[in-house]
Amino acid sequence: MKTKEEIKNIELEIRQFLYSVMDPEVELNIVDLGLIYSITYDGDKKVHIEMTFSTPACPLGEVIVMNVKQSINNKFPDFEIDVQIVFDPPWSPDLISEKGKTLLGM
Repeated sequence: MKTKEEIKNIELEIRQFLYSVMDPEVELNIVDLGLIYSITYDGDKKVHIEMTFSTPACPLGEVIVMNVKQSINNKFPDFEIDVQIVFDPPWSPDLISEKGKTLLGM
């Protein structure tokens, strides 16, 4: 089992991997877009990600989830990745990071 510090470092590392996952409709990564609500690593081999989409009817949602899992499994191939899609709280442009707003010209 990992220490609390090791768990936190792996959660931060996973967040960094998710910067490479793009929302294809907006052409911005899902972290700066504000779609990632939480990342929890159990200290063994399980990662739970709570995220949302910019719209409940996101036509590319399955692709985004697949890319999330793949980005993590590239570094941690033996990890089990559970992605939970939630719509509470609902996504809004207020969740976009300052960097994301700049990239989008907002």
